Amino acid sequence: MGVKAALPRYELYLYNVVLCMAMLWAARWIFDVSSSNSNRKTFKTSVQPGWYYSGRKMDTADVEWMMWFSTFREHIIFALSGHVIFAKICSLLAPQYRSLVYMVYGMLAVFSSMGWAYVMLILSHCVLLYSISLVKLRWLCFVAGLTTLATFKMEPFISWQAGFATGNFELRSLLFYGGCGFTIMRCMSFALENCERKDGNYSILELLKYNFYLPFFYFGPIMTFDKFYIQANNPNLTRKDGEMWNISIQALVNLVVIMIVAVLFHFMYVLTIPTDMKLLKHISDWALVGLAYLNLVYDWVKAAVMFGVINTVSRLDHLEPPKPPKCITMLYVFSEAYVYNYLGGKHENILDELIASLCTYGIMSLWLGPSWVVFIWAFLNCFGLNFELWTAKLFCMEPFISIEMAISDSMSRRIRAVFNTFNFWAIVLYNILVLNSLEFAKLVAKRLLLKGFPFTTITVMFVTYCLIQLIKEKERRQALIDDPDPIPPPAPVPAPTAAPTTTDPSTTQMDAAAAQPVDPSKQKAE
Repeated sequence: MGVKAALPRYELYLYNVVLCMAMLWAARWIFDVSSSNSNRKTFKTSVQPGWYYSGRKMDTADVEWMMWFSTFREHIIFALSGHVIFAKICSLLAPQYRSLVYMVYGMLAVFSSMGWAYVMLILSHCVLLYSISLVKLRWLCFVAGLTTLATFKMEPFISWQAGFATGNFELRSLLFYGGCGFTIMRCMSFALENCERKDGNYSILELLKYNFYLPFFYFGPIMTFDKFYIQANNPNLTRKDGEMWNISIQALVNLVVIMIVAVLFHFMYVLTIPTDMKLLKHISDWALVGLAYLNLVYDWVKAAVMFGVINTVSRLDHLEPPKPPKCITMLYVFSEAYVYNYLGGKHENILDELIASLCTYGIMSLWLGPSWVVFIWAFLNCFGLNFELWTAKLFCMEPFISIEMAISDSMSRRIRAVFNTFNFWAIVLYNILVLNSLEFAKLVAKRLLLKGFPFTTITVMFVTYCLIQLIKEKERRQALIDDPDPIPPPAPVPAPTAAPTTTDPSTTQMDAAAAQPVDPSKQKAE
C-alpha cells in the first residue's frame, strides 16, 4: 500500500518548490560562512589556495579525494591506463588467458608501488586463508578471516606488518591498509565459495587472479569470487548493443561530477567548517543542518565517483561490477543502508534480523577500527534497523491495520512519509558520528531538536517531508515502469463504497518504498 499511490500534481509541485528554496537558502548560508572565514587560523591546514583564475581558496580536508583527483591523479591514471591497454591486447590475442594477464599486471603494479616485501605479506595472507578454506568449514573460514582482519587494527600486529611496506611517500599508509583490508575480504569470499563447491577445490592460482585484479585491489569494491570467476574466465567477449556507449556516458558523468565537486570546494567549505566548533556555535540553524546533510551527500558522491571510475575500467574488461551505494538523499530507511541479506533473509523474522544486524555492524566496527565513536555509531544504526522491524510488526496488528485499510492510499503514503522523516534525520545524525565527530553530531542534534524547537524543528522536518514525498514519487514511477500492466478497475460490488485494500504482512509502516503491491483485483483506482 502506498507504492503506486499517486498524489495530486499541485501537491508535488509544492514539494519541489519548498525543497529547492530550502536547499538554496542553506547553501547561501554556508557560502557566506565560507567566504567570511576563509582566513581563520583553524582553516590554514585544510583550506589551501585553489584555482588561480577563481580567486578563491579550496577546501582540501578530504585527503582521499585530493589523492585521487589532485595529488596522485597522474599516477592513478597511468596505472589504470596501462591495465586497460594490456587487457585489451590480451583480449584480442588470447582471451582465454586474460585473467592471468590481469594478475601479472596487478602484481607488478603493487610491487612497483609498495615493494616486494608488501607483495610477500599479501601472498602470505592468501596462502593462509586458502589453506584454511581446504577444510571446508564455513564458520572456521569466517572466524579466520575476521581474526586476520583484526591484526590490522591492534598492536603490536599493526606495527609489525606495516614494516613490510617500504618507502615514506604520502600515499603509503592508505595503500597499505586498503590493499591488506580488501585482500582479507576477498580471501574470505573465496574461502566461503570454496566451502560451497561440491567437487574438489579451486586452485590457489584462481585466488591470486581474483585478488590481484588491479582496479579492485587497493580501494575495492568487493566483487564476490563466484561472479568474478565466471566473468573473468568467460572467453566470449561480445558486447551488448549500446554497451560501449553506456560505458562512455558513465565515464563522462564521473568526469562532470569531479569537476562540479572541485568547483563547490572553492565556494563552500563543507568539510572544514565542521571541525571548528567555535565557529559552529555562531552560525545559523539552517547552515548547521545544511552542513550535516551535505557532509553525508558528499560522502556518497565520493564513494559513487570512486566506484564509478573503477567500475568503468572493469566494465571495459567485460566484468559486471557491484553497483555504487545508494545516495543518502534516497535513503530514508535503515534496512537499505547496508547489505546483510545472507543472514537476514527476507528481513521478516525478529531474531534473524537481530543476528544479521549485529554481525553486519560488528564487521563494520572491525573494518573501521574499534573506538568509542564507532561503537556508538554501530549501536545506534543497529538499534534503528531493528526498531524499524519492531514498528512494522506493531503496525500490522489491530487496530492499526484496520485504520490503514479505512483511509485512502494517498493518505497512507502521507502518514508513512511522516514516519520516514524522523527516520531520515536519525540516519543523518547517526552517520555524521563517523564522518565528522561526536561533538558535531551532538551540536546538530541539540540545535535541531532542543534549542531550535519549535520553529527550526518543524521547518526542517517539513522540508524533509517534502524530500521524502519526492523520493516516493520517483519510486512510484519506477514501480509503474517495472510493472507496466494497467491496473484493472475494481470488480462491481453491491455497496457504493470501494472494496477495501489489504496490506502484505511484511510491509513496513515506515517504508513505503519496500511495500509489496496489493492484489490488482483489490487495488483502488488512482
